[in-house]
Amino acid sequence: MSSGMTELLGTTELPSATSEGIVGLDEPKKMTREDWRKKKELEEQRKLGNAPAEVDEEGKDINPHIPQYISSVPWYIDPSKRPTLKHQRPQEEEEVPYSSIGEWYKRGVQEKAVTTKFRKGACENCGAVTHKKKDCLERPRKVGARFTGSGIAPDEHSQVLLDLDYDGKRDRWNGYDPEDHHRIVEEYAKVDLAKRTLKAQKLQDELASGKLDQTEWEHDSEDEDEDKYADDIDMPGQNFDSKRRITVRNLRIREDTAKYLRNLDPNSAYYDPKTRAMRENPYSNTGMNPDEVGYAGDNFARYSGATITMAQTQLFAWEAYERGSEVHLQADPTKLELLHLSFKDKKEDFKEQQRDSILEKYGGQEHLDAPPRELLLAQTEDYVEYSRHGAVLKGLEKAVVRSKYEEDVLINNHMCIWGSYWKDGYWGYKCCHSMVKQSYCTGETGIYCEDLTEPQEEEQPKTLLEMHRDKLMKEKKKKKKSKKNKKRGSDKSDSDDEEKKKEKLKKALEAEDKHRQHIDAIMQIDERKRPYSSLQEVKAPTEEELEAFRMKRGRVDDPMASFLDK
Repeated sequence: MSSGMTELLGTTELPSATSEGIVGLDEPKKMTREDWRKKKELEEQRKLGNAPAEVDEEGKDINPHIPQYISSVPWYIDPSKRPTLKHQRPQEEEEVPYSSIGEWYKRGVQEKAVTTKFRKGACENCGAVTHKKKDCLERPRKVGARFTGSGIAPDEHSQVLLDLDYDGKRDRWNGYDPEDHHRIVEEYAKVDLAKRTLKAQKLQDELASGKLDQTEWEHDSEDEDEDKYADDIDMPGQNFDSKRRITVRNLRIREDTAKYLRNLDPNSAYYDPKTRAMRENPYSNTGMNPDEVGYAGDNFARYSGATITMAQTQLFAWEAYERGSEVHLQADPTKLELLHLSFKDKKEDFKEQQRDSILEKYGGQEHLDAPPRELLLAQTEDYVEYSRHGAVLKGLEKAVVRSKYEEDVLINNHMCIWGSYWKDGYWGYKCCHSMVKQSYCTGETGIYCEDLTEPQEEEQPKTLLEMHRDKLMKEKKKKKKSKKNKKRGSDKSDSDDEEKKKEKLKKALEAEDKHRQHIDAIMQIDERKRPYSSLQEVKAPTEEELEAFRMKRGRVDDPMASFLDK
């Protein structure tokens, strides 16, 4: 720094004070151009860190980047003061004193002071001075301590008036006594010591009786301890260092197989190392069923549930918009769903009409009604090789559909499950024809007894071909009935239904009149002698009852309502 800057740091001109101690309020002298330049250079050097920061009256550094109108004191207030930031800090004389963190309410009573005589102004019930009779928490005595002078209760602690700050009011550990935790630790330590003592005594007794060898006793005392140390615990995904007492979380659980290790074939599904995604099924070339593998690719979960239906609906919305229909999946989903359903129904009807017209023109219905080749030849092209015990050696056995409930659970000596037998609208067990659930199986005896009581005509079993033909005939009849119902739905007369509705409405009106008369009779009875209305059976009202209520309901705002009852 230059000598001019040093002089500016060392000496400052201050206005003189009078003999009475009153500071003069004369306006400071105007700085010369050279002094102004030196002052600006000093400020720049302080901002760059080349010069020491300015110090206030308390000896604290002033940040050189703070504007002058904040740090400097105006000359018309006190020109003798140096720049300071004291007015920016909390003022001690204006701060509200709060309670310290160690202060809290004292619980319990004073144990040292024992009083044997009733004192004036004390509680008339128990004799304590710290509260009155109306605030006493002791059981009311038959004769209070004021008259007996005995059984004076000890005084409670005089509670301090706490004034907590923002953090003190929200401190969850405020008033907690650490001695409580020490007592819990000591109690568990005593229980642990008693367990170790009993175990050592038990091992000594077994060793003395000869049931336990010396080597086994040493092994039990070292390894089979109930307390497992942190070094012996291997938790998945964590490394625990007992010396530093820290837990380190690994990047992933090591038991999980990485996606790129599912199939090591380089021509299998592609794995993107940046996004860690494998969209295709890694087991696609192995012939395994995607439902049976643990991981079938990211697309397997992406295209599950209602995702495919959603995509089909969106595609239909785009196609309908191109043909002039203003529908949108997000703006009007209900309209789009109804339009899609009607489109599907019309499409199916059109296909069926086209199929029927082709069959009427060219024929060939007998070829379509032919049963599948599996039923005709009793064989398929699926190769399955079984062992002599019935286990599958090669090929895939026919998958059995399973539900979330327990299946094939046999109880009470039954050979079949409940629901395997059906007769006259009741379920039962096929092994004994018992209709009682959770009953004990009677076997062939139960079937024989049932045959004696109710003889039945045995029907000849149908072949697979006959069963298939019956099934096709039922489906044809259902389709014809559905078509007839659609055509005749608008042409049927509802005269019978209207007569029935009129009769029901007439009965409902009569019942409503009786109900109103009953209510009027109850309202005339004394309130204490009225019967309970909650004991009556409550049912949902029918449409006729609702219509009768609307017709009989009194309308206050109707000007002709007063003439209805006359």
